[in-house]
Amino acid sequence: MAVFEYEAIGPGGQKKRSTIEAGTQQEAIKQLRSRGLKPTKIRESKGGGSFGAGVAKKKKRGFRLFGGRVSQAEMVQFTQQLATLQDAGLPIVRSLKILADQMKPNTFQEQLNKVTEDVEGGATFSEALEKFPRTFNNLFVAMVKAGEVGGVLDTILQRLSDFQEKSMKLRKKVQGAMVYPIAVICVASLILGFIMTKVIPQFEKMFNDMNTALPAPTQALLAFANAVQSYWFLAPVVAFGGYAMIKGIARTSAGELMIDKSKLRAPIFGQIVRKSTISRFCRTLGTLIQSGVPILEALEIVRAAVGNRVISDAIEKVCGSIREGETIAEPLGASGVFDPLLVNMIDIGEETGELDKMLNKISDNYDLDVDVLVDSLSSLLEPLLIVGMGGAVGFIVVALFMPLLSIIQTVG
Repeated sequence: MAVFEYEAIGPGGQKKRSTIEAGTQQEAIKQLRSRGLKPTKIRESKGGGSFGAGVAKKKKRGFRLFGGRVSQAEMVQFTQQLATLQDAGLPIVRSLKILADQMKPNTFQEQLNKVTEDVEGGATFSEALEKFPRTFNNLFVAMVKAGEVGGVLDTILQRLSDFQEKSMKLRKKVQGAMVYPIAVICVASLILGFIMTKVIPQFEKMFNDMNTALPAPTQALLAFANAVQSYWFLAPVVAFGGYAMIKGIARTSAGELMIDKSKLRAPIFGQIVRKSTISRFCRTLGTLIQSGVPILEALEIVRAAVGNRVISDAIEKVCGSIREGETIAEPLGASGVFDPLLVNMIDIGEETGELDKMLNKISDNYDLDVDVLVDSLSSLLEPLLIVGMGGAVGFIVVALFMPLLSIIQTVG
């Protein structure tokens, strides 16, 4: 039998710190729950004594501030593996050490080492995670905190892992739909740039030697080619300037709202943005509620993470509605962003007490809609790009050969 130090919350909300004997950590948790206690922290004692007496000393190594971001794929893998280790009954410190040791030296490994040190020093897992908000966002920390309070951290981590995986698949689906058209546009721009700067000047010399009047299309093509050769350096300047201007506008409250409204109103693409954002809203809120996070706190987390000002403002109105004792569905319907069917399903979820399940079902349906829209966008863009490229090349060929045909007809 091993001795475990624990911190738990009693039936009356009072905190309790003590030790308990059990074969494994999972058995210790079960014993505590049978006594009406909710364990928030538990670990195997290192030599007995009071809670915190066996805290390991921190490693004497340097720790630096780092600015690198952890990728979404790394977070998904980490959460999946941590959920598996917790489900197997390993203490959280040992689980973190195992995951950190198997990583290559990078930003994430250093952050995990620091989190491990903090937990060994007496902090809760969620408190240690809060020091790295760029890696562990409010959603992650809130769910971990709920898991600690309820003594179901393994279940919460698995739920969080599923959420992250579905969110990543949706994002990759949307991003993947844009790769092909962007690649085609870039290649087409390079080809047209080569034609304008290398091929057309040779034809221009030939036309000058012919000393004949040129058709209007040929004159327009030569003028455009000369402009490209003379002012090509303005293209990156204009592109960078436009990007900087949009970013500057987006930093203002009115500008951010205007841009986000434009995203939602764009043909096809706007529907993809709207449905993917609503899917993220429903899945995030459903996961938080299912994990035991209070509804107002969950809505505040979702509002910050949703990524669109229009929908964020609608969620803010929902928070005000709930504070006044009203429902979620009514302000969502009044916003004009959410479909009536979605609003009705949320209303039913509230009435039946299964709002979390209903939100997850809505999210699954919206994910399917996004898949269909992305496929439709890909099917629409492909022929449009082909027609556009064909039209540009066709105009160049006709404009270049019109003078030659005119000369041939004259000679004939």
